[in-house]
Amino acid sequence: MGNSIKSIFNNLKYRDSLSQLIIINVAVFLIIALLRVFAVLFELQTPDLQGYIEVSSNIGVTAKHIWVLFTYMFVHYEILHILFNMLMLYWFGRIFLTYFTPKNLVALYILGGLAGALFYILTFNTIPYFIKMNPSSMIGASASVMAIIFGAAFYNKDQEVMMLLFGRVKIIYIAIFIFVLDFLALGGSSNVGGHIAHIGGALTGYYYAIQYRKGKDITRWINLLIDKIVNLFKAKPKMRVTRNNNSKDDASYNQRKYSESLEIDRILDKIKQSGYNSLNDDEKKRLFDASNK
Repeated sequence: MGNSIKSIFNNLKYRDSLSQLIIINVAVFLIIALLRVFAVLFELQTPDLQGYIEVSSNIGVTAKHIWVLFTYMFVHYEILHILFNMLMLYWFGRIFLTYFTPKNLVALYILGGLAGALFYILTFNTIPYFIKMNPSSMIGASASVMAIIFGAAFYNKDQEVMMLLFGRVKIIYIAIFIFVLDFLALGGSSNVGGHIAHIGGALTGYYYAIQYRKGKDITRWINLLIDKIVNLFKAKPKMRVTRNNNSKDDASYNQRKYSESLEIDRILDKIKQSGYNSLNDDEKKRLFDASNK
């Protein structure tokens, strides 16, 4: 356990996409927790954030605050809730990154969260048992995490992990076991909305893996959208006119770009052969820099 926690902190230093997702979740948790503490200590009215950060099963409420389809997947109120979700995200996220890029991880996290929210809203407005509970609200990264788990599990069904008391177990069995627990919980759990979202996220991860094996990336549109948003906030370089049109400079630039491309290809081949954890610090940094260009 100590080595696992040490490994987590070592990887957080690199601030890769997986680490950034964890940091965002933890930061949001701490901000909300601090607001509640100050409200209690100074006897202030606790701010009502529910309608602005939680996804509601009421279609009208969610449509009014459409951004909650994104915010809810980064929100946790209970320490055990965020602890479990972040540990699962870290462990299975590392496995996911042995097959896919950091951009794929972020995109599937978002897509899984969206699918979980929409499946939750659809179910609470169509199935008689759940209509009785409508309206209700939901938070948490569980649907997003389930998408990551199922994406990794069904892309490589032979991938194994070491589990205490059980030895080496294929992650596809772990994924199926979690899915069965969520399905059985639909009959009487106090967090039935969360379990519905888990199923939506799991189905998204499964579909992602199956389609990716066919050469189709269903998250590509999310990456394109993220790139466009990021580019909006990037400072545009000032145009500079120069009279020195030296062909040697162009040749040097092209050679440098070609060398960088070869290096990234080598790193990706290394990941395919030995996994992400086989990379050294410099290779991880090069891969991270390249994925953010």
